[in-house]
Amino acid sequence: MPKPPVRILGLDPGLCHLGWGVVDWDGQRLTFVACGTIDTGAGEAMGQRLTALFEGLNEVMRAHAPDEAAIEETFVNTNARAALKLGQARGVALLVPARLGLSVAEYAPNSIKKTVTGAGHADKLQIRTMLRYLLPKAQPATPDAADALAVAICHAHHRRALAIRAAALSTPA
Repeated sequence: MPKPPVRILGLDPGLCHLGWGVVDWDGQRLTFVACGTIDTGAGEAMGQRLTALFEGLNEVMRAHAPDEAAIEETFVNTNARAALKLGQARGVALLVPARLGLSVAEYAPNSIKKTVTGAGHADKLQIRTMLRYLLPKAQPATPDAADALAVAICHAHHRRALAIRAAALSTPA
């Protein structure tokens, strides 16, 4: 009897726009489930913005019940204030799935791009082109939602590589 697919939540953290994408992975195929963006107003107080991200992501978790989550690591930013704000949004994005017992994998931006497009320095257009190929039913409305789907795809492929490695290590010589 085949195993049920693993539902993966990919997250592209941001304070103004937190992208999310959900895919099912059966070990061979990816299936698009949903994607979107949680937006906050730049004029709102930081506490309100973080609360909006927290509540929005909790709603995504309730609606789609992922088994695992993955998030894009933050690249080093020369603007300390912007990096701190992004770190706070990223903390919420890490917290919500973790407090519900999900493992949360982290991937560097270049690793995500390389996994999805084959090039570690791919641009947004290359990522969207590959998303249309890998997930033809996905129509992400924002770049953040597209990036979140790329994170989920990256995690699915890394899961596959880990499973192959584990199988190879467990096979008697």
